[in-house]
Amino acid sequence: MQSIHKVSVAGLQRDLPLLEVAPGVRIAVLNILGDTELVEAAAKAMAPLIPADCDVLVTAEAKSIPLAHALAVQLGVLRGRVMRYVVLRKSYKPYMGDALQAETLSITTGAPQTLFLDAKDLELIAHKRVVIVDDVISTGSTLQGVRLIMQKAHADVIADAAIFTEGDRAKWTNVIALGHLPVLLT
Repeated sequence: MQSIHKVSVAGLQRDLPLLEVAPGVRIAVLNILGDTELVEAAAKAMAPLIPADCDVLVTAEAKSIPLAHALAVQLGVLRGRVMRYVVLRKSYKPYMGDALQAETLSITTGAPQTLFLDAKDLELIAHKRVVIVDDVISTGSTLQGVRLIMQKAHADVIADAAIFTEGDRAKWTNVIALGHLPVLLT
C-alpha cells in the first residue's frame, strides 16, 4: 500500500501519494491534471490574491496549465477584462521561431529541462507585469528558469503563485500560495 499525505485545497480534501525523490527523501505529489474540481476551486481561491496590476500569467508546461487557464478565467470575471496566459514549453518546435530559452532542474524529474518562450508570445510578455503560476513550488528551479526568460523578454515579474509551496516554508514567504507541503525525511 502506497503512503499518502492528506491535504486540503480551498475546502477540498485530497490524498497525495508520497514519492521518494532521493534516498530517504519523500515528497507529496500533486497532480492536478484532470482534477477539474480542484483546479477550479484553487483558481477561485487564488484569484483575489493576484495583484490587480497583473497583465498576464506565465506558467511552465505541463501540470500547471489547467491552473493558469482557470485562474485567467477567474481573474477575467473578477476584474471585468480578458486575462491572458502564456505557457513556456519544455521542447522546441519549429513554429516557435526565434524562441527565448532557459535551463531548469525539476525535483520530480531529476534531470535538466529547457524552457522555451514561443516568439509569438514575446509581444504579449514584453514590458508587461506578469505573475508566474505553478502547481507546486519546491526548489525554485522552475521559477528561476521562468524568471530568466522573463528578464530576457523585458517583462516585470510582480508575483509568484502556486497551490502549494514545499520544503523550507521560510524560503517561500513571498509566494502567493494556498498551502504548504513538507519534504519528508526517512
